[in-house]
Amino acid sequence: MAGLTPHSAVPTEITLHRASRMLELRFDDGAHYQLPCEYLRVYSPSAEVRGHGGPIQTVPGKRAVNIVGIEPVGHYAVKLVFDDGHDSGLYAWDMLYELGRDQARNWQDYLDRLAAANLSRDA
Repeated sequence: MAGLTPHSAVPTEITLHRASRMLELRFDDGAHYQLPCEYLRVYSPSAEVRGHGGPIQTVPGKRAVNIVGIEPVGHYAVKLVFDDGHDSGLYAWDMLYELGRDQARNWQDYLDRLAAANLSRDA
């Protein structure tokens, strides 16, 4: 995913919908995304998921995961705290934007990786 650029969109609204396990984002360029907590968890920018330069790790069993905290990090990111204890990824604005923009492709890639590894979305 691309790094921050001077033209990166900035969220104007971040709303967690706990009942539906959805994070809603509105950006200053008019983009609007609703991202499932499961999707955000399995695409975490943490070293646990991203590794150290290698391929993204396939994280199974996160269908029911929810976000329990959103902590601002400066003026460029948030730290999402998940109810499975995961809290080590910083989600920069450009990453959240790209996760929204590329959601359909990323989600299919995740489902394909789960299937190839004979893993499940369920715990």
